[in-house]
Amino acid sequence: MSVVWHDLECGGYVADLPLWRSLAAEHGDPVLDVGAGTGRVALDLARAGYRVTALDHDPALIEELTRRAGELAVETIIADARRFELGARFPLCIAPMQTVQLLGGRAGRRQFLSCALSHLRQGGVLAIAISEALQLYEVADGGPAPLPDTRELEGVVYWSQPTAIRADSDSFVLERRRETISAAGARKVEHDAIRLDRIDARTLEDEARAVGLEPAARASVPETQDYAGSTVVMLRA
Repeated sequence: MSVVWHDLECGGYVADLPLWRSLAAEHGDPVLDVGAGTGRVALDLARAGYRVTALDHDPALIEELTRRAGELAVETIIADARRFELGARFPLCIAPMQTVQLLGGRAGRRQFLSCALSHLRQGGVLAIAISEALQLYEVADGGPAPLPDTRELEGVVYWSQPTAIRADSDSFVLERRRETISAAGARKVEHDAIRLDRIDARTLEDEARAVGLEPAARASVPETQDYAGSTVVMLRA
């Protein structure tokens, strides 16, 4: 089930793909993709001719990515982004789509940054996408609701509706209402919430310096009708 919801809610995002292709063209491969999911970025890079090592902690997502990769040059790894050892170094490591904001605060980010540094070649680049600010809303406020994501698979309709983005002192909470309707008409409703650590580019760069990475550049991915924009912080080993 995690594969269906992941694809439904994240798989359609394409606004950042030109940036990852550009970085791969500049720095070369193999590329280490952290938080790869079902392969949204990894498969795009592989189809463009780059070798990719795709890492995610969810076995179901990695299993599906492996199936989709087929004969493409994609190696898949099940591991936590905060603690992995691959025995290899890369010219480019990427962490797309706010992966770093899912790691449990400053301590988790430090673990990831240190781990990524140990897997970069000298002069290699770590590129991290973050959302520095999100527009807060709640559907119950009466404002316009984002359009739901929908998909039919094997007779079951999957429906995912964003319902709120809230903020507290150190995180954003993204809430969704998920529904499934079977071919027989049985309906199931559940609520999902994802917590993103609040972080800005300057703070991330300061944390990176503390583990031995040097800020190199920043890029931006504009928001779309369905997805928030992001800042991509680039750090050099």
